[in-house]
Amino acid sequence: MKLNELKVSNPYLALDPEFYERVKPDPLEKAHLIHVNKTVAKTLNIDEEELESEDFVRLLNGEFEAEGSDPFAMCYAGHQFGHFVPRLGDGRAINIGTIDKFQLQLKGAGITEYSRMGDGRAVLRSSIREYLMSEAMTNLRIPTTLCLGIIGSEHPVSRQGIEETGAIVCRVSTSWVRFGTFEYFAANGEFEKLKALADYVINENFPHINGRPDPYKLLFNEVMVITSRLLAQWMSVGFNHGVMNTDNMSIAGLTIDYGPFAFLDDFKHGNVCNHTDTEGRYSYESQPAVSKWNLERLMKALSPLTPIEGMEKLLSIYDKIYARYTHYYMCKKLGLEGTVEGDPDLIDDMYDMLEKLKVDYTLFLRTLSHYKHKGDRSDLLATALYHEPMNEWLDVYDERIKYIDPTERRNQMLNVNPKYVLKNYMLQEGIDAAEKGDFSVVDNLFKIAKQPFEEHPEFERWAKATPKEFRNQRLSCSS
Repeated sequence: MKLNELKVSNPYLALDPEFYERVKPDPLEKAHLIHVNKTVAKTLNIDEEELESEDFVRLLNGEFEAEGSDPFAMCYAGHQFGHFVPRLGDGRAINIGTIDKFQLQLKGAGITEYSRMGDGRAVLRSSIREYLMSEAMTNLRIPTTLCLGIIGSEHPVSRQGIEETGAIVCRVSTSWVRFGTFEYFAANGEFEKLKALADYVINENFPHINGRPDPYKLLFNEVMVITSRLLAQWMSVGFNHGVMNTDNMSIAGLTIDYGPFAFLDDFKHGNVCNHTDTEGRYSYESQPAVSKWNLERLMKALSPLTPIEGMEKLLSIYDKIYARYTHYYMCKKLGLEGTVEGDPDLIDDMYDMLEKLKVDYTLFLRTLSHYKHKGDRSDLLATALYHEPMNEWLDVYDERIKYIDPTERRNQMLNVNPKYVLKNYMLQEGIDAAEKGDFSVVDNLFKIAKQPFEEHPEFERWAKATPKEFRNQRLSCSS
């Protein structure tokens, strides 16, 4: 499809005007293309040759208006660090339309009604991080929003007194509705609008429950299950989101709103990647419990539509569902067949061993994927300063895998244990180069984000443990 043939719809605008503000993007000065995601473009049926055109840059800059264009920002509320904020919304993101089921949104496209003293802009560094990370999560097979492309500019933007340049990333999602969207209308007592929102979400993301008895209870059940699965996936790859406010929780079970995120460097249960999170509310180990707390807020918001007792009964099994998903993913990562008594202890003991020895999580599991039963342990032991208690854990692991086909185990583990994840120091390399006008590092990082399980010998240095001086750094929400 040519860009001049592009048609978009805006089904969200069928809801009451309180749900949104119609607002046109404010283009950046002297915008230029940094990178485009050809896979996402293909999903949207945009011809590849169009991606090199000036119209594509104009599309990402909010200047190109497709047929049916009616841009808007969305209104929502949210619990931020446990405190309810009754009115938030898209302060720097503008929706430009839906293609099939995919909704396009420009992040950094200017001020909206919900900007709250902000400038509506995104800087180059945060845009690069989100662009690359959405692709990395996609190819780690973790539900996430997507990105079509990213543009830079000469547009000045000030952050903490430092002059930077503005950027826009075109985000793509099957839903931009958040837990906090429901909280907004529930808190205001606007229950008809709350019902309209629930019906919209069911039609958009859960059509299979349409027409069934008590659809709003079923909606909560769907969200509870997919959220527990998402959290198990995050934990299995060592991903720390950093800002799990209810306005950053997707009703469709997607990883959304990449800010001060991190993949673990040295394994650490209490890892905190957000420097404003002084209490550790959103630490790595706290994420499953925070997710449940957020689901409780959603449950209360939905209670005008369905008896809360039914949802409470559903939420009471959240821990069990999360544990089952976690066990499933971790058994895959350890190459285990079925489940035997002692597997949960084997997994927990591995975590404790990794933290005690300050071992890189991704490197350890990838190295373990090549380990043979009672084989040479030198590569594994080289990931830590000391051999104990790793040897003790490997003794137990050897006993567990002795009857498992070694080829099948190795193939399974290599398929689920990435060689590469986008550590923050790697992303910073790409940002530093990009700020000097060199986008080759961004391109290289995109390549490994696209194929994280491949060897990529030319990028071998990025498969090693994070250099000591860059480990466990905390970032800001504008990062």
